[in-house]
Amino acid sequence: MSASGGSRAIFAALSANLAIALAKFVAFAFSGSSSMLAEGVHSVADSGNQALLLIGGKKAKRAANEEHPFGYGRERYVYAFLVSIVLFSLGGMFALYEGYEKISHPHPVDHWYWPVGVLVFAIIAEGSSFRTAMKESNHTRGDLSWTEFIRRAKAPELPVVLLEDFGALIGLALALVGVGIAVATGSGVWDGVGTLCIGTLLICIALVLAAETKSLLIGEGAAADVVARIRSAVTDGDTVTGVIHMRTLHLGPEELLVAAKIAVDHDDTAAQVAAAIDAAEERIRAAVPIARVIYLEPDIYSAAAAAAGPDPDQTPGGR
Repeated sequence: MSASGGSRAIFAALSANLAIALAKFVAFAFSGSSSMLAEGVHSVADSGNQALLLIGGKKAKRAANEEHPFGYGRERYVYAFLVSIVLFSLGGMFALYEGYEKISHPHPVDHWYWPVGVLVFAIIAEGSSFRTAMKESNHTRGDLSWTEFIRRAKAPELPVVLLEDFGALIGLALALVGVGIAVATGSGVWDGVGTLCIGTLLICIALVLAAETKSLLIGEGAAADVVARIRSAVTDGDTVTGVIHMRTLHLGPEELLVAAKIAVDHDDTAAQVAAAIDAAEERIRAAVPIARVIYLEPDIYSAAAAAAGPDPDQTPGGR
């Protein structure tokens, strides 16, 4: 995913959520609907989340220094993880509390046309934001399903915006149902039930986001197809005859570290091996442009040593 594509989706979501939050709070003031209050807080939390994503993207662009020699690319993962915490605490937990209070102390929804009108407006605005996020995601999603895209994406912004917007649309539908039943029955309990459903939904989305961004924070390697391209690019069939073992690590969404032990012939001179390594690095960067940090260690391949060694990955003839 390009940074510009993610930024477009974030700005679209931020603009929609600020307008929606204001409308929801106005509707709450006139109607007293707890669903509207919960949804208003949800929109404020979403707006804060998008601000966090923008801050993370800006901080990630800082140049590498002596203290952080590999740069700050993973700042984007840190701020995406903070988004899941904000969504869980400020959005989900508040909605559960408000829903419980409304069920414990129900009162009718006044001026029902305010929340209904705002909810319809919000559904249209969130739908537009969700459409923008889907359009930007399609540029890099390829043949992956939406679930696979969210689980495998190395750039966190679009999956976060997609899940937020999807959750917002479902939450708006739940709020509309809760308010509708409350108006039809004259019982504010249903408004509280809708609020509880919104809180449960937000917490579930926050947990999914936390799990995915935690994996990125710990450190994920390149996707299988990227690893295959790197392996193919390393060997030249002459000086570099194979890859003994290799490790990859995302230093950020658009920066990959590659470390590999490569097999060379025992008759090659140091100059030949050095030239072969330089050529291999060029081929890797041509095949995978985000491979910006590359370490290649030459070794003499030994099938016998690999067979005898307790750990094939730590012997010259390792797989």
